[in-house]
Amino acid sequence: MPKADFPPPQIVLSKTEARRFLLAHQRLWPPRGLCGKEGILDLIRHVGCIQYDPVNLVGQNPELILQARVADYTPTLLNELLYTDRRLVDGWDKQAAIYGVEDWPYFARHRNWARRNHGDPVSPPMTIAAAVKDAIRERGPLCSADLGHNDTIDWWWGVQTRLGRASLEILFGMGEVGIHHRVNTRRYFDLIERLLPAELLAAADPNPADEAYQDWHVARRVGGLGIANPAAGEYWLGIIGVKAEARRAALARLVERGELVPVAVEGVARSPLFARAADLPLLDAIAGADEADPAAAFIGPLDNLIWDRDLVRWLFDFDYTWEVYKPAAQRKYGHYVLPVLYGDRFVARVEPIFDRKARVLTIVNWWWETDVEPDDALVTALAECLAAFGRYLGAEGIRPGEAAESDGVLERVAARIS
Repeated sequence: MPKADFPPPQIVLSKTEARRFLLAHQRLWPPRGLCGKEGILDLIRHVGCIQYDPVNLVGQNPELILQARVADYTPTLLNELLYTDRRLVDGWDKQAAIYGVEDWPYFARHRNWARRNHGDPVSPPMTIAAAVKDAIRERGPLCSADLGHNDTIDWWWGVQTRLGRASLEILFGMGEVGIHHRVNTRRYFDLIERLLPAELLAAADPNPADEAYQDWHVARRVGGLGIANPAAGEYWLGIIGVKAEARRAALARLVERGELVPVAVEGVARSPLFARAADLPLLDAIAGADEADPAAAFIGPLDNLIWDRDLVRWLFDFDYTWEVYKPAAQRKYGHYVLPVLYGDRFVARVEPIFDRKARVLTIVNWWWETDVEPDDALVTALAECLAAFGRYLGAEGIRPGEAAESDGVLERVAARIS
């Protein structure tokens, strides 16, 4: 495939304009501006999906994404949308993800891929697949521990797992079972026909041709963040059959049709970047945005806003790495550290932990960015942010940890919410 050439940028943004465009696109200009279940659906339909991760110190990643955007968010709202209302569904997009149930037909190709690559009927997980489905049919929603089949086999990344779990994972990837509900991180699976409407399950793939699918998913991923770097590695994961050359070809086709617009940012060498044409009216909205009372928010480690860490560094001058899987000796900051957004910049990093038994949120540590000079407006915004974060967790107390106690600004913040 010949290398696709891109036309020159049609729009040149300042870094401030680019930051605010991204934040507005991500419903973070200002934070907590959405309301209830409809606000959650608005966000997810707009960005395509939010990423799921099971690590839970102060909520799982989807909950952290939503608490930053939805006023008075509680995890019950997402749980009901997924497992009572069935307006959202667990699946695979960039990685494990949550997206609108109406998108189910668009991921037929992903389910077929799982069937081709993992559905060999003589593989150990598939030899028990019929029995697993029969057990669910007869007994109702089950987790892997309910199934037996406890022999272990080699699984992803060389990790051993129980045979019953491997069978459920494959059936889930193929779309034959879905998640009925979760208890903490444990998933209970049911037959997909008992979870989703028959007409949805019977719907044809809207993009049966490879090129149409690639264009759809590339455009969707551009919208997942708002401004996309064509060379952004992991940002483009999960688009079947699309590596660098095919991605460039899809971007070029989308630009030619007017669905994407090449963009440049002053002071950023990478050019062009890409935005969806349908999102550009946000530029007019941010031009008249009121900066008088900027708000603050804690941002989840796998938030769409920071999917492309290079772009975050270029636009926000903020270098973030999630260090949860690093050995302690290799961490620069801490085990579970969240960026702190204030207005249109990142001002700090916070390491929080929540004691669920005592219902106490502790700020274990806090690191200011070097050029931040906290004033009264920032203290007020952080107090409101921390109080909202505590309400989201159901905390009955918020306190600084030993490492954060000597920070005079945090003392002022704590005094405002005590």
